[in-house]
Amino acid sequence: MQFSRSDFPDDFLFGTATSAYQIEGHSFGGAGQTHWDSFAATPGNVAKAETGATACDHYHRWEADLDLVAAAGFDVYRFSTSWARVMPEGRGAPNPEGLDFYDRLIDGMLERGLKPAATLYHWELPSPLADLGGWRNRDVAGWFGDFTEVIMGRIGDRLWSAAPINEPWCVSWLSHFLGHHAPGLRDIRATARAMHHVLLAHGTATAAMRGLGMTNLGAVCNFEYAAPADDSAETRAATETYDAIYNQFFLSGIFRGTYPEAVLAGLEAHMPDRWQDDMALISQPVDWCGLNYYTRKLIAAAPGPWPGLAEVDGPLPKTEMGWEIYPDGLHHFLAMAARDFTGDTPLFVTENGMAAPDRIANGKVQDDDRIAYIDAHVAKVRQAIAEGVPVKGYFVWSLMDNYEWALGYDKRFGLVHVDFDTLERTPKASYHALAKALTRS
Repeated sequence: MQFSRSDFPDDFLFGTATSAYQIEGHSFGGAGQTHWDSFAATPGNVAKAETGATACDHYHRWEADLDLVAAAGFDVYRFSTSWARVMPEGRGAPNPEGLDFYDRLIDGMLERGLKPAATLYHWELPSPLADLGGWRNRDVAGWFGDFTEVIMGRIGDRLWSAAPINEPWCVSWLSHFLGHHAPGLRDIRATARAMHHVLLAHGTATAAMRGLGMTNLGAVCNFEYAAPADDSAETRAATETYDAIYNQFFLSGIFRGTYPEAVLAGLEAHMPDRWQDDMALISQPVDWCGLNYYTRKLIAAAPGPWPGLAEVDGPLPKTEMGWEIYPDGLHHFLAMAARDFTGDTPLFVTENGMAAPDRIANGKVQDDDRIAYIDAHVAKVRQAIAEGVPVKGYFVWSLMDNYEWALGYDKRFGLVHVDFDTLERTPKASYHALAKALTRS
């Protein structure tokens, strides 16, 4: 790595991130069924119909995994809780084994000097709530608030930070409009309701945590740099629409209490009744904002109804996901968020990383491409800080190879290689390079 801690302010934090369903092993510890289990069981939805039943078996191996986080020199471990593990029916009686697991996990982080950064929801909705309409149903905000009370009533006193929902765009648009994630819908009415209700749930959970006396509460959104594929007016308009849907809708709701006109042009007719009355709860103050960034997309105009756009293959080098590597996009979003939405509110890069064709050779994984990727993006964080943007931390996705949702176990984002047959962990060259950078003065 071309950086060290001394290149950053004294209070700047480095971390790594994971999510519950992707690593824990959902068949353990009394966890309930989720809409991901049924989505994966439907032919054609997930590569090899793989699920998170075992995943990385973090449920049993969490101590060794936390040792890896600490040994790398990270300050923060960003993890998520599983709603269905804590409340198998989504409502009603909690699962003592689930609460005990997160209790142990938090204590383990603190014992290792790690700051626990919790995300309440990273995409695994309990199946009984999916049966009731899931994110299409306004009641989901209340159900989520109840879940927040239960899990944070148990662990909230020991957390460094908390955010309600990871990547609202994925929960709503990717899953209800594009159909790529559970519940796999392609329905504009469902999408409009899910986009609003996910923010209503964010506001409800934030209020619940404030009521418990918790502090350092934030929001985590994902971003893709949208570039026009050509110079036509139609393509520029399509790119602006893509940017408004992906990069502005959720920030605007949380930090302005409004939705972009470019999105309402397509969704307002499908929004729930009196949605405007919810904006005060949605836009209550938060203490920080997290940005997840990986790539850019080239956008072109396309025939058909709103939004009238299509993604076009771009010319830049790509990761194993087929995502273009574009570090300037991270700088763009850090600057844009502060300038247009968040002001002096601290910003964190809560996810950044890449999938690479990682293979073990002689007991090692030499992932030089990942080292270069992280270096290039950290350089853009440093640039933003030098320009006065209040960036306070950078977290790598992900600690270890894991269940990559609809792509199963094929795509590897980890700093630590996982053999999914033996579950053996092997730190990659990027892990060792980061450890050296974080311990170098």
